[in-house]
Amino acid sequence: MFAVIKTGGKQYIVSPGQKIKIEKLPKEEGEEVVFDQVLLFEKDGQVEIGTPLLKTKVKGKVLKQGKGEKIIIFRYKQKKREKKKKCHRQPYSEIEIISID
Repeated sequence: MFAVIKTGGKQYIVSPGQKIKIEKLPKEEGEEVVFDQVLLFEKDGQVEIGTPLLKTKVKGKVLKQGKGEKIIIFRYKQKKREKKKKCHRQPYSEIEIISID
């Protein structure tokens, strides 16, 4: 059994018991999250495809909030000797999928 959900502008294939890292959600650790934008659902070989969404819901639990790896952005213009350095760490939420209803 698996489902395809849409959150944070991306699509994820999820199944019960799986842990995923998604764009940060405004929830505290330990809170329950319900994803209602389900695009596809498969159970026992039968596939349901939404047009565009299904009425199925996916329940999850927030395990932790964190930041990803540091990405360094460095720009250099040779003839002007202009340098610019930036760093970025993308915030994320780690979710454990509990059930697909």
